[in-house]
Amino acid sequence: MSDQCPYQFDLMNPRKMSEGVPFEALKTLREKCPVARQDATEYTGEFWAITKREDLDFVSKNPALFSSSANMAHPQPGGEDPESAAIMRQLIINMDPPGHVQYRKVVKAAFTVRAVDALEPMMREYAKEIVDKIAPKGKCEFVSEVAAEMPLFVICALTEMPIEKRQRFSELVDIMIGMDDPEMDVTPDSGRMAAAEIFGIAMELAAKHKANPKQGSVLDALLNGVVEGEALTEMEFCSFFLILIAGGVETTRTATNHGMRLLIEHPEEMQKLVDDPALIPGAVEEILRFHPSFAYMQRTATEDVRIGEMDVKQGDIVRMYYPSVNRDADVFGADAEEFKVTRMQQSPDLKTQHRTFGIGQHFCLGSHLARKELTVMFEELIPRIRNPKLEGAPRNLVSSFIPGIKEMHISFDAE
Repeated sequence: MSDQCPYQFDLMNPRKMSEGVPFEALKTLREKCPVARQDATEYTGEFWAITKREDLDFVSKNPALFSSSANMAHPQPGGEDPESAAIMRQLIINMDPPGHVQYRKVVKAAFTVRAVDALEPMMREYAKEIVDKIAPKGKCEFVSEVAAEMPLFVICALTEMPIEKRQRFSELVDIMIGMDDPEMDVTPDSGRMAAAEIFGIAMELAAKHKANPKQGSVLDALLNGVVEGEALTEMEFCSFFLILIAGGVETTRTATNHGMRLLIEHPEEMQKLVDDPALIPGAVEEILRFHPSFAYMQRTATEDVRIGEMDVKQGDIVRMYYPSVNRDADVFGADAEEFKVTRMQQSPDLKTQHRTFGIGQHFCLGSHLARKELTVMFEELIPRIRNPKLEGAPRNLVSSFIPGIKEMHISFDAE
């Protein structure tokens, strides 16, 4: 394979990725070989790395040519087992049309702009409580004390989860995302057990909701959802719950962590937000652009097809690298590799130009919810957490898929 692309990078090595997203390697591919065949390694079989936005958009907008179901949207431990694979294909992220479109409609109403905006007062009150706890101390472990709190609170509120179950639910989400991290000691069996426990929580919440219905919630949308005239089965309901809830917690937590890290590493950009808090919503878009919460998603070619200047064969895996396409100079300009909280002033359409939430039929249903959570959290943090500094290097999640942060100690001026 490498004779077709001389640029080979170990993009699927979890340990290497935990050292930081390889932006320089992705830049090389983007500029030299934007549709790059990558050789098999101990971590992956052969695949095509997609690193420019126009090519990512082509793949994303043509589900008939590029299947999410054939080999899943990302490699998953245990996915080779036929029974596990059959269950995984029931996750909406791994569905193809027409099924994907039909199931997506089931929960779409729960994530409308109007529905999410109605949650803002609750989010803001909780964000103030989070900051109140850390501000007098002048230091905190940001991941557990701040970043993990808001998305967990919001998702649990949306699903009517009682407070006594929230910590266990958070632990289960950590297990689900920690499959590649040796420190977390997660095996495929323990991952499946965590999923089963989440399914159990989902069924318990469903029973309570049926006894005391709450209209407009995510649970209400799922339990009353109809596909081809039929209500969701228990397995379909639990699968929806798993991907919507676990995904909603981790992606926003990762974005919050990297947002604070970026602001600490760019104090002049942080100061702009202190001086003018009205810039914060635009800064959130720049955070999302500059450091997406997923490294890639994958598709499988359903027939021979040309992407850019390369001929992709039926059955080939293609992986779309969001951290790369979000720094495409042809889209974002010569300064695309720079972090600028005022970028939205020069690019008013930034929100629709970056691809952190994807594009096409798999565009993230929770994008507005994530944006709202991030904006509210930073609007409460930035005026009160002054002169923040990193206390040692952050400890990253060992994963080729999620560029997450496990631990990040910071200090700041105590109130």
